[in-house]
Amino acid sequence: MLKLIQGGKVRPWERQPEENPVSKVAALFVDPNGAYSKISDVELWDEARDARTYAGSWPVVAHPPCHLWVNLAGVNWKRYGKQKPAWYLDGNDGGCFASALLNVINYGGVIEHPAFTHAWAAFDLPRPQGIGWTHYPESSIWVCEVWQSAYGHKARKRTWLFYSGDRPPFELDWSRKAGQAQIGWFDRNKPTLGKREASATPPAFAELLVALARNSRGRCSN
Repeated sequence: MLKLIQGGKVRPWERQPEENPVSKVAALFVDPNGAYSKISDVELWDEARDARTYAGSWPVVAHPPCHLWVNLAGVNWKRYGKQKPAWYLDGNDGGCFASALLNVINYGGVIEHPAFTHAWAAFDLPRPQGIGWTHYPESSIWVCEVWQSAYGHKARKRTWLFYSGDRPPFELDWSRKAGQAQIGWFDRNKPTLGKREASATPPAFAELLVALARNSRGRCSN
């Protein structure tokens, strides 16, 4: 069994195999009107419902808020006095990432976060290595980097996934498409996406993550 031990550190224990494959999935920290609302057998947990209170038993797709885990959070705090970054001393995200991680470990599924998120180091998670899935030895944990541009996002949107399940994850589209737009202001030749469009999950990517969650508990729908 995988456990989240004191201090938010993940360590490998053997998971018990799932006897009865499941089809229903809980989508945590999502837009109630977004891509997941159009997928069957997906239970939505948005801000109003408080996804931190989810307590099973369906496998999950988790999108814990990332704005306090990226480098820009440090800039905003120092320059504008905004909320302290979650990985700083006395900083926190209200327990969002910890609850998502605990649910993925307990019930199977996948967490999505921006590439190079500071949450990985804060919770001692293994970093993706190269292209494809990286397996954490003697555990039910796999991690990877995938570009959402491969699934229809206008920007490349480099993303890290943390997967935990009774079955290994299936292969994804590992193509590295540059994208027609950008998130931020790094390239003067590309338009910058607005906040809502930048953060939205492409329908094809949402369907992929739901399939991964179902696969984690013995039902492969990919």
